[in-house]
Amino acid sequence: MVHQPSSQPRLSPSSDTEDMTEMSLLLAPRLAYFAGVARTEHVTRAALEMNVPQSTLSRAMVRLEQDLGVDLFARIGRTVSLTPSGRAFLQHVERALAEIDRAAEEVRADADPATGKVAFGFLHTMGSETVPGLIRAFRADHPRVRFSLVQNYGEAMIERLRAGELDLCLTSPVPDAPDLVARRLDEQKLRLVVPADHPLASRKRVRLAEAADETFVTLEPGYGLRRITDDLCKEAGFRPRVAFEGEEAETLRGLVAAGLGVALLPPPAVARPGVAELTVTAPRAAREIGVAWLDGHPDTPPVAAFKKFLLSKRGSLLT
Repeated sequence: MVHQPSSQPRLSPSSDTEDMTEMSLLLAPRLAYFAGVARTEHVTRAALEMNVPQSTLSRAMVRLEQDLGVDLFARIGRTVSLTPSGRAFLQHVERALAEIDRAAEEVRADADPATGKVAFGFLHTMGSETVPGLIRAFRADHPRVRFSLVQNYGEAMIERLRAGELDLCLTSPVPDAPDLVARRLDEQKLRLVVPADHPLASRKRVRLAEAADETFVTLEPGYGLRRITDDLCKEAGFRPRVAFEGEEAETLRGLVAAGLGVALLPPPAVARPGVAELTVTAPRAAREIGVAWLDGHPDTPPVAAFKKFLLSKRGSLLT
């Protein structure tokens, strides 16, 4: 069978990315038709099975061969048989269609109201008690909803929201950006954590200015708690002298217990020996905890249900 030269784009060693993308868009709608005809080796039978007009199927096969520039079928009336090129192409098409079917099944499963999946990000400091408690309470009414959990610092989670890798994130400070929706849920007081043998350790309350000459251990720049620490120290009239920077609050507590500095931290899930935790009376030391999501991003039923649940915890998230 001889084809006239086609004006459609052809794959070639010199094809650039744009040409390949255009070719993929042209081929994609015809692949399932091709697989059906190849399976039945009969155009009429394939048209009946796929519930499409025979003329549509025939034209689609001719256009597919034109786009590829090769003969996929040998034709005898309405009966067809695959050429060697057709058999080679079919192997790839069947793998591609199977992968599409798996992808479709996966996204349908993730959106299922009863058994779907929520991609949920949260701060490291929320991971030991707050988030497990939230998920346990939510699953009392949604026992089969699945979670993909990501612990990270605030800016990293916001980027993952924007990339579509997270549905929701629990973060601090509450972000203010035009492409995000954020809701304040609760407030968490911060404490000045000092070594157990520190001169301030016998105190219950302290003004942050009293720690102006201390060495601080803090989270790394980019973490919300680091920004809050810097801002509170500035409000208290000094810039903290930072000796150690880390990525996790309990590691900082360990550094404080080892006598390597002091830190502003949220309360621990379990009291740690070797440190004293002091209430800061001035300035007011607290951080807001909020939930954020991408504005305009449609929610699957399980995501919508978990979002509603989180918003219902306003004022009681940490209790």
